[in-house]
Amino acid sequence: MNQEQYERMKNGKGFIAALDQSGGSTPKALAAYGVPKDSYNSEEEMFDLVHKMRTRIITSPAFSSKHILAAILFEQTMDRKIEGRYTADYLWEVKGVVPILKVDKGLAQETNGVQLMKTIPQLDELLGRANERHIFGTKMRSVIKQANTKGIADVVEQQFDLGRQILAAGLVPIIEPEVDIHSTDKAESEAILKAEIKKQLDKLPEGQQVMLKVSIPTEENFYADLIEDPRVLRVVALSGGYSQEEANQRLAENHGLIASFSRALSEGLTAQMSDAAFDERIADSIDLIYAASIT
Repeated sequence: MNQEQYERMKNGKGFIAALDQSGGSTPKALAAYGVPKDSYNSEEEMFDLVHKMRTRIITSPAFSSKHILAAILFEQTMDRKIEGRYTADYLWEVKGVVPILKVDKGLAQETNGVQLMKTIPQLDELLGRANERHIFGTKMRSVIKQANTKGIADVVEQQFDLGRQILAAGLVPIIEPEVDIHSTDKAESEAILKAEIKKQLDKLPEGQQVMLKVSIPTEENFYADLIEDPRVLRVVALSGGYSQEEANQRLAENHGLIASFSRALSEGLTAQMSDAAFDERIADSIDLIYAASIT
């Protein structure tokens, strides 16, 4: 593990940029960026276009370690280059931003009010490649839609089982059990979720740490005890479908919780913008998300 990156993730001020849209979410991300589906004819062209979008974001002058701690990458992005360097190396060597890799393969069908992760085939091989590409940690997402105790326990158990495999490979896992912001019993789900997370933290071997990525909670400072838990390196929040303005407002009410935004970060950016307009817009977004993350 890169000790400098570890110290930055533990003590640094800033937020995580989530740039990890995968095959299923890429068309929607491109459409929001002003690139409709009829602009490309194959998956290869689609991924070329989204890499151009991510490259434009990462190379923007506003995208720097002044405000951004880390960036989460899609697997293909890890294997592509920016200005002649592999993306993770560009992030760290040029921008001072810690590289993290999304490792999940999407969501299974809903059962017991939740969506577990699909099986991740050849995970050890992927983790080996991540180490070769100088990745610091990983991210994997599940979704909780109802306050179903069994379903939520299954989500957290699956996350931590895979988390232990990731820790064994020398990487720091981000455990992401997202609670649907539209759930009618969101607060109840969060209460069950926190209890299950604590059970799994108690099973971690001495000295091991994970990161947590959660929906912005219904109750202010609900995750304060997990933020202070020595077994948790950092607790970050997803925007979850909130607008940037609402996500920032809600995040700022939770002290010590920092952003890991995707849609809220790229909100308002389009392929048609001039470089000056693009850089101005993303600089404004980064400033606002940073301010909400350091409360």
